Amino acid sequence: MSTTAAENARRDSTPIDYSAMTTLGSITAYFAQRQPHAIAMRFEGRDTDYATLERHANQVANALTASGCAVGDRIAYVGKNTDLFFELLFGAAKAGVVVAPIVWRLAPPEIAQIVRDTKAGTLFIGADLWQHVDALHAELPGVTFVPMESANDDTPDFTAWRDAASDAIVTTDITEDHVALQLYTSGTTGLPKGAMLSHANILSARREAMNFRMAWNTWGSEDVSLVAMPVGHIGGVGWGLVGFFNGARNVIMREFVPATVLDAMERERISKLFLVPTALQMLLMQPRVREIDYSNLRYILYGAAPITVELLRECAEVFGCGFCQQYGMTETTGTIVYLPPEDHDPRGTPRMRAAGIPLPGVEIRVVDTNRAVLPPGQTGEIESRSVSNMVGYWGKPEATAQTVDANGWLRTGDAGYLDEDGYLYIQDRYKDMICSGGENVYPAEVENAIAGHPAVQTSAVFGVPDDKWGEAVRAVVVLRPDMKATEAEIIAYARTRIGGFKVPKAVDFAAALPLSPTGKVLKRVLREPYWAGRERQVN
Repeated sequence: MSTTAAENARRDSTPIDYSAMTTLGSITAYFAQRQPHAIAMRFEGRDTDYATLERHANQVANALTASGCAVGDRIAYVGKNTDLFFELLFGAAKAGVVVAPIVWRLAPPEIAQIVRDTKAGTLFIGADLWQHVDALHAELPGVTFVPMESANDDTPDFTAWRDAASDAIVTTDITEDHVALQLYTSGTTGLPKGAMLSHANILSARREAMNFRMAWNTWGSEDVSLVAMPVGHIGGVGWGLVGFFNGARNVIMREFVPATVLDAMERERISKLFLVPTALQMLLMQPRVREIDYSNLRYILYGAAPITVELLRECAEVFGCGFCQQYGMTETTGTIVYLPPEDHDPRGTPRMRAAGIPLPGVEIRVVDTNRAVLPPGQTGEIESRSVSNMVGYWGKPEATAQTVDANGWLRTGDAGYLDEDGYLYIQDRYKDMICSGGENVYPAEVENAIAGHPAVQTSAVFGVPDDKWGEAVRAVVVLRPDMKATEAEIIAYARTRIGGFKVPKAVDFAAALPLSPTGKVLKRVLREPYWAGRERQVN
């Protein structure tokens, strides 16, 4: 019997009782009983079965409690993907402690600002980020640092910290209404906001969706999920949790490296994965991409941008699986709208331009500036209402009220319309957000970074089309009188203050910015030449 066949034999083939899993901590407890010896996750040659995952999660919960963490306290994580992150997440959930994973690509000042906002007393830091530890220590006095892997000094790493605690079953009374995750999103002010996601936000809609038997959303004992997107995003941590919720084997990739991902798809016989279209394009550029056996691959889910007909056509030819687009945001705990595989037509039908239809239990409407509901075919702001809508922004009640109204409708900031069949089409953004390679960038963040340069009087940042990344960050800068700066100098200065993916790819200089009668910068005027002739004003 092969390794995969032997493992599947250890998995219970009876239907999963999703109602038994109302909190993240109950996921590991459920599968530790159901299939204790089945592999829960694999990371760089290290296997963890469900029984061991449950034991480690209990140790993490007890370690957090022993360190003084109480229900509702925050801890922060910054680093690339690792299996130990999921042990931390499940263990914290058992103790009622909220995990705030931070995008590892941020610059140290940005990481420190988020940690301060969480009020976390402990920062768990990946080996890849240890090079910044001195800078972070200086910014975060009083915060305890726990390296996820050995830091080659006297600091105990995560495994030693975990194993010093009891593995006794944790009895903390945690309900589905408790917050489990705090994911940070950028904002129009330039400062990120912590979206609080409860156990119910994460699991309730997934339970409901399982009852509808959508083929792309069904899981079996043979399924192997690949987690390659960063856990600092809902697309990474959320997709990872879907696999655990279905008792699958989850192959955790440290980061998305095209050649390494292809190797894993071949070696691990991956059946499902979530990527952004940019990542799919990168896979297709690999020399071996047409030499691999993808017969076990069932579905590729993708999000953050629509897939072009040309890319779909090549992906269908190479991978030979179903494709399903996912539309959502951090504040909606990820996917709320999907474009089913049957609507993916390599011939390029009109429906290929749609974001899709609402998931079961999700309401979608389009409203005008007065929030009156618009009929099919008319463009307005897209709003959503479901159990997946966030609890709110951490410490920001006014921002929460501006995003989610008293009736539970959440403003997405996207402009679009619904057709007669209920399909949603995205046309533009009401917010200034730029989506580059699956990463969200708000112009205010970049403008704030540029503003510190002594030669800069003001600037405007916006997104322009980019064949590789979907959108690229571009800046127009007005210099102070009698002062000079080059494009390279502005870019280099910004790079010291913000993550590399936010830094402008190009900088133009102007004598003045176009302004409205009220003095607001007319970014649409700056954007228009770059988007001329395109059906959508976003990628």
